[in-house]
Amino acid sequence: MLGLYLHIPFCAAICNYCNFNRGLFDVELKARYVSALVEEIRRSGDGSSADSIFFGGGTPSLLEPSEVAAIIRRCAEVFDLAADREVTLEANPETVTRDRLAAFRDAGVNRVSFGVQSFREDELRRLSRLHSADRARAAVAEARAAGFDNVSIDLMMWLPGQRVSDWLESVDGAIAVGPDHISLYMLEVYPNAPLRDEMARARWSQAPDEDAEAMYLTAMERLAAAGYDQYEISNVAKPGRRSRHNLKYWTDGEWLGFGCGAHSTRGGVRWKNVAATTDYIDRIAGGASTAVEARRMAPAERLGDALFTGLRLNDGIDLAAIGQRYAVDVWGRFGPQLERFLEDGCLKREGDRVRLTRRGMLLAHEVMAVFV
Repeated sequence: MLGLYLHIPFCAAICNYCNFNRGLFDVELKARYVSALVEEIRRSGDGSSADSIFFGGGTPSLLEPSEVAAIIRRCAEVFDLAADREVTLEANPETVTRDRLAAFRDAGVNRVSFGVQSFREDELRRLSRLHSADRARAAVAEARAAGFDNVSIDLMMWLPGQRVSDWLESVDGAIAVGPDHISLYMLEVYPNAPLRDEMARARWSQAPDEDAEAMYLTAMERLAAAGYDQYEISNVAKPGRRSRHNLKYWTDGEWLGFGCGAHSTRGGVRWKNVAATTDYIDRIAGGASTAVEARRMAPAERLGDALFTGLRLNDGIDLAAIGQRYAVDVWGRFGPQLERFLEDGCLKREGDRVRLTRRGMLLAHEVMAVFV
């Protein structure tokens, strides 16, 4: 089934590390944007089956529950939504209350994902986050009180000045609040990010590679001991709580993206919408296409994508299934280049299934380059 991604580009403040398509919150612009988003969904709906909706951003929790309800309602009008659909709303802890979360649940959201990033006050300030560690803990408790039984949080490791012990403090903090799903990302400092300049002025640096390795491996060990199953390089979940929507990105699935800068992949065609919010609104108002880049993927590119995204999963890739789908002997084509990773202990092959080992996940880009 399709996944539906809805991009909400508004934030109360711009974090100093962020490279996403976003801008500062504006009430009037938000109202115009929601109207345009609902219209784009109407134009694109074709009755296809979909089983996931993901409100990403930006900060989607800045929308009013009534606006979220209107967007979900339009999706239901023009797509055949599964009765057990997963509907995720990304949220920042400082933007919610118990009543507001209950209203989002009444609107049709059944999964909430909090951008926590850290449970240490100094690190939150360093990342220019608006919430405190206590506020993050309270937000998770409020989500439970509002009836959410599927709560996810994001954490970031390898922060400027972060020691292994600092990182593990946040991991333990996450375990203590008991979410159903946790995403753990290594910070990437982009060339144009304000954080890069702040790091230079304050003489902050990221830990050596061996410390980053310890952060990752020790975190995964602690999370496993706490009952979380690692199912993807950066994601762990309690049983039955894997992200259905994000799995589409890693299992050669298809999705439609709505809103400014949103990406779509369907039927071997990949496209993205215009990035600027006002440009997007104007194109919708004028009846013009919002797509600025569209191309049909060559079979070799589709095969490569299926292999390197699938390898992100803890279960790895099924060579026979992918080979049948793309009419190719996968091991015959790529096996000679992959043999050294098997010998080094980065890859493991069990019959037709090939997967990264935990150590191999630290070198995933090097392995995946074979397919690109």
